[in-house]
Amino acid sequence: MDNSSVTAPGADRVFPPVLVGDVCEIINRKPASAGILVCDHASPALPAGYGSLGAEASNFHRHIAYDPGAADLTRALSAALDLPALLCGFSRLLIDPNRRADDPTLIVPVSDGVFIPANQDMAADEIAFRLQTYHTAYHRAVAREFRQAMDGGTIPCFVGVHSFTPVMHGQERPWEISILWNRDPRLATRLLAGLRRIDGLCVGDNEPYSGRVAGYSMDRHGGEGGLPNAVIEVRQDLIDTHHGVARWAALLEKVLRDALADDNLRRIEHY
Repeated sequence: MDNSSVTAPGADRVFPPVLVGDVCEIINRKPASAGILVCDHASPALPAGYGSLGAEASNFHRHIAYDPGAADLTRALSAALDLPALLCGFSRLLIDPNRRADDPTLIVPVSDGVFIPANQDMAADEIAFRLQTYHTAYHRAVAREFRQAMDGGTIPCFVGVHSFTPVMHGQERPWEISILWNRDPRLATRLLAGLRRIDGLCVGDNEPYSGRVAGYSMDRHGGEGGLPNAVIEVRQDLIDTHHGVARWAALLEKVLRDALADDNLRRIEHY
């Protein structure tokens, strides 16, 4: 990316250079891999110059700013399975990388009842600035890693890692873990089968929301290219400690390892 400073449209704010590491942290990079872990909501961070978007700073410890536990789980799985991982470097309150550019929730003025002052009545040029500088830059970085893996001679699976709240809008969510998917069932069915073999585990299939409506990154970097793809969602209260992350990483290690070892996934197929 261009290393020169940029000024946000409609604001007297000069931002420092935006580098790939600011928008997408890449760990355990490999020339070819059976799967690539992607964590869209890894960070509650905001770029210098945005402050806290006018909201109380305490909100950036909540699910409205990022997916608590998801980044730690992604790092643990990357280490356990020796897989590359990509972690988004900015908060979903700045702009949500798991939304299409025309999605009305791309930049939310209100999230779970919390008003975000800097996101109210936004000018078109500020939306375009955030879209180009952060959202587009992030997806370019992700796309490059998948392209390099394929150039290395493998068909990598897209493995998204997210977390969900135990309660939303007063409704308790019983699932401990869920697999989200859209049209391509190949990876999802293998992961679901592996998880359902674990006694006592409450497993969701496209719960508490569906990958058919909430899977932009999965579709863009997996489905559109015919790569096997799925998203792992773990309930946030189960991975909010180091012990919890370690437990779920150990549980998922075998399930993922078995699924990714299936040679039938090493094909490009469009659904």
